[in-house]
Amino acid sequence: MSKITEKVFALAKPVVEEEGCSLWDVEYLREAGTWYLRIYIDKEGGVSIDDCEHISRRLDPILDEADPIPESYVFEVGSAGAERELKRPSDFEQFMGHEVELKLYKPLKGRKSFVGVLSGYEDGTVTITVGDEELPFTAAETAQVRLHVSF
Repeated sequence: MSKITEKVFALAKPVVEEEGCSLWDVEYLREAGTWYLRIYIDKEGGVSIDDCEHISRRLDPILDEADPIPESYVFEVGSAGAERELKRPSDFEQFMGHEVELKLYKPLKGRKSFVGVLSGYEDGTVTITVGDEELPFTAAETAQVRLHVSF
């Protein structure tokens, strides 16, 4: 995490937990020339729009006072979502045995995307099971891992 996201994570975590939710992730990124600060939350049974609104209203003055970001930005609070990105070792631990979509930086066997069951995670290497085959992917070749929801 960058220093900004680490500071915001530390400021946001107690507020999010007081509201009965857990803090999933903090992103600070530039899109189409505008900076965005996004707080992703989770809650047993799902996150409601009211959860997002309450946390946003509580965090806004805290962020204004702490002023961890020098430039102007758009502040958003939302659900981590059903197809959330897995980043930390604890994320992989929590969702072991679940279906994921893994995206690569460079194609392997003509593909940059694989859907399978998360079957291992060690030292940044993600292993997914596709059919009967276990496929390990190193951190250097893995662009993104998200939960996958099949309909």
